[in-house]
Amino acid sequence: MQEIVEFDRVKSVNLEQEMKTCYIDYAMSVIIGRALPDVRDGLKPVHRRIIYAMSELGLDPQKTFRKSARIVGDVLGKYHPHGDTSVYDAMVRLAQDWSTRYLLVNGQGNFGSIDGDGAAAMRYTEAKMAKITVEMLRDINKETVDFVPNFDESEQEPSVLPSRFPNLLVNGSSGIAVGMATNIPPHNMGEVIDGAVAFIDNADITIDELMKHIKGPDFPTAGIILGKSGIKSAYQTGRGRIKVRGKVRIETTKKGKKQIIISEIPYMVNKAKMVEKIAELVKEKKIEGISDLRDETDLKTGINVVIDLKRDANETIILNQLYKHTQLQETFGVIMLALVNNEPKVLNLKEMLFHYLEHQKTVITRRTIFDLKKAEARAHILEGLKIALDHIDEVIKLIRAAADGKIAKVQLSERFTLSEIQAQAILDMRLQRLTGLEREKIEEELKEILKIIAYLKSILSNEKLVLSIIREEMLEIKEKFADKRRTAFDIDVEDFDIEDLIEEDDVVITMTHIGYVKRISADNYSSQKRGGKGITALSTRENDFVEQLFTTTTHHYLMFFTNLGKVYRLKAFEIPEGGRTARGTAIVNLLPLEAGEQIATMIPVKEFTDDKYLIMATKQGIIKKTGLTEYDTSRKNGIISINLREGDELINVRLVEQDEEIVMGTKCGHAIRFNSEEVRAISRTSIGVKGIDLRNDDVVVGMDIVKEDLFVLCVSENGYGKLSASDLYRPQKRGGKGVQTYKVTKKTGELVGFCVIDRDGEIMMINNQGVVIKLEGHDITAVGRNTQGVRLMKLKSDESIATISKVYKEDSVDDDEEEDQIEIIDTTEKE
Repeated sequence: MQEIVEFDRVKSVNLEQEMKTCYIDYAMSVIIGRALPDVRDGLKPVHRRIIYAMSELGLDPQKTFRKSARIVGDVLGKYHPHGDTSVYDAMVRLAQDWSTRYLLVNGQGNFGSIDGDGAAAMRYTEAKMAKITVEMLRDINKETVDFVPNFDESEQEPSVLPSRFPNLLVNGSSGIAVGMATNIPPHNMGEVIDGAVAFIDNADITIDELMKHIKGPDFPTAGIILGKSGIKSAYQTGRGRIKVRGKVRIETTKKGKKQIIISEIPYMVNKAKMVEKIAELVKEKKIEGISDLRDETDLKTGINVVIDLKRDANETIILNQLYKHTQLQETFGVIMLALVNNEPKVLNLKEMLFHYLEHQKTVITRRTIFDLKKAEARAHILEGLKIALDHIDEVIKLIRAAADGKIAKVQLSERFTLSEIQAQAILDMRLQRLTGLEREKIEEELKEILKIIAYLKSILSNEKLVLSIIREEMLEIKEKFADKRRTAFDIDVEDFDIEDLIEEDDVVITMTHIGYVKRISADNYSSQKRGGKGITALSTRENDFVEQLFTTTTHHYLMFFTNLGKVYRLKAFEIPEGGRTARGTAIVNLLPLEAGEQIATMIPVKEFTDDKYLIMATKQGIIKKTGLTEYDTSRKNGIISINLREGDELINVRLVEQDEEIVMGTKCGHAIRFNSEEVRAISRTSIGVKGIDLRNDDVVVGMDIVKEDLFVLCVSENGYGKLSASDLYRPQKRGGKGVQTYKVTKKTGELVGFCVIDRDGEIMMINNQGVVIKLEGHDITAVGRNTQGVRLMKLKSDESIATISKVYKEDSVDDDEEEDQIEIIDTTEKE
């Protein structure tokens, strides 16, 4: 408890309760008096006071500018007892064409820039009202809104402006109060007025029907809105997330290089910071393929940020990276919170228009009452003047005989049954009004006034007439101030399944040792005889070579397993397509790989089902089985596929079903075969169990699924290889030393490839120079386990086999077609 001394009296209060009360009072003061806009005029108190102060200073659009310091001084001294910086900043924002959709202040001087430069000091800049601001104040002198005392009760200020257009939607608003915030995007005036008119015409209109007129936000910095789901959510619930993307175009220079030109950026984005962020990402090599970055923005051309690309860069990939890592794509969080009768409420689109139209009904009604009173007062005087003219001689005689004006006024009132006002008007009448022409003017004016009175009374008795006036006057404002929509719309890929737009085709996926990946149509390859020299699959950098290659379809998932035991997932069509000799796209541009992390294998998966498992093999002979469904995730940062011991690496992964046989091969020519059921299914993050007991300096080079009538293929680094019947490999218990599968000699070199195929199957062999050859199984000699096989591919002294891959058999092309597509040299070697 605490004692408070007040006027020499001691009052006991509960400190906790007092704190709550004071904080609530403070919170409501911030909510109502500073941070939130009124639903009727869309203005916060500071903006309302700035506009009203400019009006009182006579700063009409056609008048001269006045120093900003004078305006701020008037606002502070009369209406807004806060800091001058807050008032000036609020006024500056109303004059920035990148912050406010329809400027309410016409500024002269340095009012800042879209790069975040601040405005010049208020003593240097000048301002006056913009033309559209007049419509915010229109009819304010006709008692259309309530006036309240200012902070010291020395002045009167409007509690709200008439706002003859829906400013809250047109210019939007943002603010942070206590425990709540508002963020209402700006809209196109023509669309908003069309929506309000549609509401007037049909009070039962739905939000979906309103969206036919109000299509979405229209930002002053233009940009592109992705999808409609966020807009629909905001309009229906008052809350939503709208994706906004900058506008870009791709151009090719005279030298053949491509450029990304940014001409529009998302709303409220600092352009200079965005450019700085791009440069930072290039420096840190998080974005590769950019050779130069320039900001060529000027007043004539507008925003013009130029990004030069390297010749081998994929502009689509770089654009996606810019969207992901920079403010070239932003999310605008909509919270349509506004004050309704001084109470903060989250409103949907229809509710915002409803409250605005209710305000306009009040404005029109109060204006009509004001005009009616004025017309009736004038009619009253004209009726008195008419009576006087009808009895002009007697009126003159009475006035001449009166001792003074007061006596004359009384005598006129008594003689002709006039009011005091009418009598005074007769006394004030000039002799000129006694002419016949002036008499006719008075009679004609009285007739016109009586018609106006009748019309004004009809307005007050008919709400439909009030609405028709609102409708007509808003359409007039639209005609004067509405402009074309700036912000465009585009499809958001998350709103639909992009796979539906991609035709399912057979493709070949390749990845190089350094980590370049690409997608090629399977039709680019044709079968050759064994011993052929092959065709070049792609152009590689020095010391780079193709490490993985397989055939799949564009609709399959690609699971990327890394040497560090993680797995990432993409759709095959997400791999950029490249020509047969193109290097491809760096995998780091597609997957968020860590330092030292490399892709160990890729697996195509159509769908994740309960009846399939993933078998994983490591370099140290560990084997692990986990249900495929545990890997069904779209997490962009990847997930753990296997926990590895120190020094171990994941080398291969295969899909298995129940009771399938596993075979593992080592570089020294040993192999083991065991049933997959001997490997118990364990969790995704487990280590696994021993698959083969390795001899000294031996490591596992391959693991595959083996079945009856299939053959085990062994390929050595010097281009030799063979097939061995699968029944030559007797099943063993998991964890044994295995049997001899290949006779490793100096001539053959150690094993680099180990897999299972059938005689009608096909394989790709790739050497370390990027040359690929496709061989059919029946062209490879089938021999025993402990043999060295035959030459499969001719190699030069500096060449060696890098990897092998199984592919699906495809139809051959005619010789003529084949010769047109690729150059094939058949140099079959006699064994």
